[in-house]
Amino acid sequence: MSWQRRVLNAWMRYGMKPALQVAGSPELARRVFELAAPLFCPALPFTRMLRRPAPVPLTLVSAGQTRGRRIILFLHGGAYLAGSARAYQGMLSRLSFASGMEVAVPDYRLLQEAPFPAACDDALAAWQYLRRRGYAAADILLAGDSAGGGLALALLAALLARGERPAGLIAFSPWCDLTLSGASIQANRVKDAIIPTGRMKEVVEQYLAGADPADARASPLFAEFPGPPPVLIQAGDTEVLLSDAQRMAERLQAAGGTVRLSLWRNVPHVWQFMAGHLPEGQAALEEAAAFAVSALDGGSAG
Repeated sequence: MSWQRRVLNAWMRYGMKPALQVAGSPELARRVFELAAPLFCPALPFTRMLRRPAPVPLTLVSAGQTRGRRIILFLHGGAYLAGSARAYQGMLSRLSFASGMEVAVPDYRLLQEAPFPAACDDALAAWQYLRRRGYAAADILLAGDSAGGGLALALLAALLARGERPAGLIAFSPWCDLTLSGASIQANRVKDAIIPTGRMKEVVEQYLAGADPADARASPLFAEFPGPPPVLIQAGDTEVLLSDAQRMAERLQAAGGTVRLSLWRNVPHVWQFMAGHLPEGQAALEEAAAFAVSALDGGSAG
């Protein structure tokens, strides 16, 4: 374990987690995250962030030299109440640099703006925008973290049902089951460095606004995946969402997909976000970038 990981885990466990347990409104949480994230996790020097006039606000993030006609559509996390392209510029500039690809980041509607299924609708609209811009389905790789990982998987199921098959999918610590039935939610509730399990049901209720948590658009663990592309799922072995990652991998494999479940020891939720400070975060992004290159070049990526 790197010394940076020990420090980060302690800071999250004794600083961030108690704060999240008593955090106020979703809008306050969003504002704090939007302010703090670029300061703690700044983008690489000379990162380009280009806004595009898409139906859903969309930013193209890139760093270094990028290849044309290949793109990553990334759906950010934040429990459906926080997150944006701006907040994620640090992690995504590093993913772009490592993969040599642009990363398209839609600012989908959060629960304060519109409840479920607005985020799902916006994710599909972002996909359709890229398709209209001339990208073939096989030129686009889906990705996302936490809630955004679940959103990316829900989008994948919707696309496969329509006969469209992306090049692949990468999910960092995906939240795939809003019924909260995973065994690790209780088994890892103390071990998890940052997620307060006591607040999860509250967030689910705010996001769904009365909708069924087993709806496949909210919980892609229950979706159908006919002929899925290659998928990489990264998760930490002490996360409360570990079971979501494991069961999602099993479901995709049962559907005939090639899935790599990459488990990391004693890392916090979405540790990739801290790649600028955390060696394990950078290593995970490099693994993801290699997977993306292989998938978009037509390899099995397995």
